[in-house]
This record gives sequence, structure tokens and C-alpha cells, in this order.
Amino acid sequence: MDIKALATDLDGTLIPLKNNPQQQEALRIIESRLAEHHLSLLFVTGRHFASVQQAMVEFQLPQPDEIICDVGTTILRRTADDDGHSFRADSEYSDHLSNLVGEFPATALIQQFADNAALRLQESEKQGDYKVSFYTDAGTLKSVAAYVQQVLTDMAAPWSIISSVDPFNGDGLIDLLPAGVSKAYAITWWAQRRQFQPSQVVFAGDSGNDTAALTAGYLAIVVGNASPEVVAEVVAVHNAASWNNRCFHSQQHATSGVLNGLEHHLHVHRTKG
Repeated sequence: MDIKALATDLDGTLIPLKNNPQQQEALRIIESRLAEHHLSLLFVTGRHFASVQQAMVEFQLPQPDEIICDVGTTILRRTADDDGHSFRADSEYSDHLSNLVGEFPATALIQQFADNAALRLQESEKQGDYKVSFYTDAGTLKSVAAYVQQVLTDMAAPWSIISSVDPFNGDGLIDLLPAGVSKAYAITWWAQRRQFQPSQVVFAGDSGNDTAALTAGYLAIVVGNASPEVVAEVVAVHNAASWNNRCFHSQQHATSGVLNGLEHHLHVHRTKG
């Protein structure tokens, strides 16, 4: 069954490593492979849309057909008008998330936590109709996250919490998303709407928030800079599910690893049909 799409994380995955000509060359070859095999390109990232746009210019990324951003809470489609570089939010997906949260919109959560000194609302561009993001002290992240989760439980709010530490500045981060929604959830929704089978989609990632997508049944690429813990978990899930040849762990990093894995999957799965 022919591969139809490459879905890929950006930071640490598709984006070339700094001052690395080999990574830049790999990016150009990826772009040619996409055209050669008529593959759709989907970005899957925790970045907000403006940040994705900035990265597309800064790193000269190929134009994606669609973008999943805001940790899986926004899907944008490239429009056919103008120069083809404009994107519009997928209203069907927005309506779907609206049904998930029901009578508990993002504004209610912001109001609920407004007076908590441990939580600082992130910048407006990092917020969304279905994503509420706070900064907190990294040293108390675990206890603050537990408090937020307890409040959500007490409210019976259909929202879930993701907590992490920003690897660039050390800030504690708390994201509230509709319950069950993630990068993997959004990819599944996207693939089903396009009638793509899991074996027709290649997903590339490197970090913990990519693990769910890497273990969702798609053809997986784990790039060489992924942590040993991520590699071990992904391989274990694939082995337990008896998914043969669905996971490729590249020894090459970031962009070069994506190219390495994409070429592997194109060869193996086109050869076997």
C-alpha cells in the first residue's frame, strides 16, 4: 500500500541543526522526495501558528499542505488562493473540539485560575480556543500541576493537563487541552478525514510529546537525537503490537534522520506493496 503523507515534528526533527550544511542539504532532498512520490506534508508541532510561520521562513522549510499546531488543538489547511502560502483553520476540527469541551470553554478556565499566584498566563499568541497555557516555577511544577488537575477534577471539566519544563529557558509550563487531545489525537482525526490508513502515513519525531504519535500505528521515524527512553518506549510498543517494519530508528540526527527514515520506508513499503 503506497505511502501518502509525511507527518513530522519540527524542533529537533525536521528543522536543520544549527550551522550544519548536511542538514540543509537533507531538507532539500526531503522536498524533492515529497514531490517525486506525490506525498502530502503535515507539520505536527507544539508551536503556535505565528511561530510555525517564523520557522518556515527562518529555516526555509518546505511548504506543508496542512499544519497541526498548539499541541494538537489547531489544524490549518493551505489555501488555494493567492500564492498558496496562506493557511485557514479547519472549522470541522474546531467544531469537534467545541463539542468535546461543551459548557467549559477556555475562558472559564482562565477565570478559574486567574487569582492563583503560582500560575502566570502565557502570552496571548500562545493561547487558543482549545488551549490554555501558563508559566509556573519549574521547582514547584509537580505540585502546581497536581493542584490544577484536582481543580479540573472537582469541576468535572473535560480538560486534561500537560506539564513540562521549557528546554530553552527552564520555565515550568502547564498546558490545558480538551481531554484526550494531543498531537496523536489530531493526526488520527486528520488521517481519518483523508481516508489514509496508518500504513500510508509516516510520522517523524524525537521527544516525549511525540511518543503517542510514534506508537499510534503509523510508520514511525525516531531520529538519532531522540532520548534512549523515547527509543525504548517506541520500540517496545511496536514489538508488543507485532508491527513489523513500521518503526525505523535512524542513527542520523534531526533533518538527516527524517530523510534517512523516509527513504527507508519508501523503499520497504513500496517494494512490498
